[in-house]
Amino acid sequence: MQTDPHALFDRWLSEAEASEPNDPNAMALATVNASGQPSVRMVLLKGHDDGFVFYTNQTSRKADDLAATMRAGLLFHWKTLRRQVRVEGPVTPVTDAEADAYFATRGRLSRLGAWASDQSSLLPDRATLEARLAEVTARFEGSDVVRPAHWSGYRVTPGTIEFWEDGDYRLHNRRLFTRNGDGWTEGLLYP
Repeated sequence: MQTDPHALFDRWLSEAEASEPNDPNAMALATVNASGQPSVRMVLLKGHDDGFVFYTNQTSRKADDLAATMRAGLLFHWKTLRRQVRVEGPVTPVTDAEADAYFATRGRLSRLGAWASDQSSLLPDRATLEARLAEVTARFEGSDVVRPAHWSGYRVTPGTIEFWEDGDYRLHNRRLFTRNGDGWTEGLLYP
């Protein structure tokens, strides 16, 4: 039995990368705003160390929710493997160096899009976005597209990680890891 949940997650993610047809690093991100309204959306895992890292526009609804509570839940669902992983815990911003390094790996159009989009704000029409993209494309013509100050990332450091595997007759296998100081306590959950 694997007793390090991060090593187990890495193994499961590797297996998902070999079997899932699209975005095995996709995860549902659940947040709650200051008034208690929940929200969930799909984002992409872009790093895994002692936490789970994703990037976004800091003016987005998800960033507002995270600023209010600094907590989040994640769900990875790998349909072909009949597995899922749930993560819950506190959220911290990544460092500027981490954000800069990841931003530099994105395609040029994606970097330009980070400048052009007021993510989660109302958009009057598609032409407005296309005009803004043309404007920032012209602004950065012939030069590198640096990371805008309003774009960065977050690390969800798990307090709990649950590994779920489908079982016959709905007798699923559920393993729960709970942070215990610098280590983990492992237990099973009823399906």
